Amino acid sequence: MLLFTPGPTPVPESIRVAMGEPTIHHRTPEFEAIFAKTRALLQEMLGMSEVLMLASSGTGAMEACVSSLSAKKALTINSGKFGERFGKIAKALKIPSVEIKNDWDTPVSPAQVMEVLKSDSEIDAFFIQVCESAGGLRHPVEEIAQAIKAYNPNIMVVADAITAMGVEKIETTHIDALIGGSQKAFMLPPGMSIIGLSAKAVEKIEERDVGYYFNLKTEIKNQRKNTTAWTAPTTLIIGLGRYLEMAKERGFERIYEETRARALATQAAMKALGLVIFPKAPAVAMTTVIDEESAEGMRKLLKKEYGVNLAGGQDHLKGKIFRINHMGLIEVYESAWVVNALELALDRLGKRKFDGSANRLFLETYYKELGV
Repeated sequence: MLLFTPGPTPVPESIRVAMGEPTIHHRTPEFEAIFAKTRALLQEMLGMSEVLMLASSGTGAMEACVSSLSAKKALTINSGKFGERFGKIAKALKIPSVEIKNDWDTPVSPAQVMEVLKSDSEIDAFFIQVCESAGGLRHPVEEIAQAIKAYNPNIMVVADAITAMGVEKIETTHIDALIGGSQKAFMLPPGMSIIGLSAKAVEKIEERDVGYYFNLKTEIKNQRKNTTAWTAPTTLIIGLGRYLEMAKERGFERIYEETRARALATQAAMKALGLVIFPKAPAVAMTTVIDEESAEGMRKLLKKEYGVNLAGGQDHLKGKIFRINHMGLIEVYESAWVVNALELALDRLGKRKFDGSANRLFLETYYKELGV
């Protein structure tokens, strides 16, 4: 079975082997050495002055960032389930918040954000997804972050990059917190989150000093000494270290180029089949197709007959979309098989006769994007 859902992603054999070694205690020089190497590679990949690894899903890191970086009022962007979650977290923490809500296929604009900020001086933190994975949407995060910092450099900019970290190069110059998750591009099991932090965010965190388990001030103090405040997710950190070694050997930029090429090639193939890409600004992490009549039947047929597992939609998009993952170290022949299987499934469903054009266009676009 080819697992092509946008998280969890498949765990490669070399990472499974690394995580299969005998468990070691997290308060030992041996583990501290692994932690130090993994932390340094993360800092190199993200280009941020501080990084944290937490024993939690990405939602835990989201909560930690809301509690630590917003003291007065939060501005959140809701273009899907995960943007909606930032608002729910603020409400649960009793932090006042205001929300910009768009359709799930529509990115927020810098003008929308600046209009709200200029009308409400209480807002001290901004929360957004880089990729809103509910619909595969890419927000113009870097452009918005730059505009916010030009207006007021003290507003904290927090970007959920759980389905973007390790997928594409994210310009972090104007971002204060960048959130990632183990089960996405890092090709690990779920259970660990990552936060990249700016120097200004660290100052804010140390000033706020809030929470107990999710007290980021405590974590910064400990992780700078290559340990953790609480029990570390040792196996996942070992696996992350192995992934980052593999990624550096392959080249971070090369991985970004290959991922982008797979995404653009898949989009081209879907359009060639007469299918419609759902978001107005598609993310690189996944390709989302809307087909209200056949999406659910397509997914079932792909899984049963062709060994391909794709993700569907949630809420009002349940049964109306399918999402194809591009995160991680995916071989091009696997993506090509997914495209072929989709065309075969369309034939089986009586929607379109199979002629191989999707695979041809996929390969032509992929290698053209790589300059081959």
